Amino acid sequence: MTAEELRSLYFDFFIGKGHTVIQGASLIPQEDSTILYTPAGMQPLVPYLLGEKHPAGTRLVNVQKCIRTGDIDEVGDSSHLTFFEMLGNWSLGDYFKRESITWSYEFLTSSKWLGFDPEQLHVTVFSGDDQVPPDMEAAEIWEQVGVSRDRIYFLGRDDNWWGPTGNTGPCGPDTEMFIDTGKPSCGPECRPGCGCGKFFEIWNDVFMEYRRTADGQYVPLEQKNVDTGMGVARTVAMMNGCMSIYDIPQFQPLFGFLKKLSGVGSEPDVQTLRSLRIVSDHIRTATHILGDDQGIPPSNLDRGYVLRRLIRLAVRHGRKLGIDDPFTSRMAEIVIDSESSVHKELARN
Repeated sequence: MTAEELRSLYFDFFIGKGHTVIQGASLIPQEDSTILYTPAGMQPLVPYLLGEKHPAGTRLVNVQKCIRTGDIDEVGDSSHLTFFEMLGNWSLGDYFKRESITWSYEFLTSSKWLGFDPEQLHVTVFSGDDQVPPDMEAAEIWEQVGVSRDRIYFLGRDDNWWGPTGNTGPCGPDTEMFIDTGKPSCGPECRPGCGCGKFFEIWNDVFMEYRRTADGQYVPLEQKNVDTGMGVARTVAMMNGCMSIYDIPQFQPLFGFLKKLSGVGSEPDVQTLRSLRIVSDHIRTATHILGDDQGIPPSNLDRGYVLRRLIRLAVRHGRKLGIDDPFTSRMAEIVIDSESSVHKELARN
């Protein structure tokens, strides 16, 4: 399966559930000065999550370009990118947990759609804390659709809570879906989210039930919403039996170029492989920042500094690979050639 095929299937499925396709937003937030780049599909839709009427209705579906640098030090492992695409289906005061979870299970396991083995599917739900109770409703729905109790895990706020993207705004518990890759467990405490690579997260359903106030309180929203995010690269990796997102077709032209330029063999060691991944990720991210319709140049401040840092890290790891000649613009051309059919702004800009 390719990224294009996954996008098409996802849109077809949710159009069939009454959703309207909407355009994804720029990587550069237009209405929120508290964040540098769009970190999630929900960020451009915050006004509608707070009650403003969306012109396309109450059931929406889209794909959103995102950048996250909070876990930039994790880039180079099997599952983290700085730039990624997130598929999302949205309920603005329409359906809630039951429909969202039921449809997630159908899309993941039905032979008509992705067709994952139900026994591979593990899910997590919010365990609650002193401010918000545990999400027993989500756990019960998962069990009712077919996920056995031993594959449902209750985890805390660090794992199963989403938002707000700034200091205040809509937020809520989420339920996350993982595929068991078949790798051996790391021990008796092995579970989704433990980081050993056995469980690969591909989707989460966020239940926007609260608004975080400036003084840190969680106030129930009058309009309850659903915000979901399915990582395109991660899902394509699992559909193709890959153990890493860097093994999917999108990254192969970049890896091929780097290996040819550096002379790296077909079986690189761990550090060399990490450098190959970092260079590929960071140049791809920088190309999408520069190619965005609201794109910005490198600088020593704010968004421009993030971009400059990404390029400098790519050059640094390129030198670790033995590449001393300029190479970044040639890699940018590879990204433009391979991705501008979907992201037309790359060719425009």
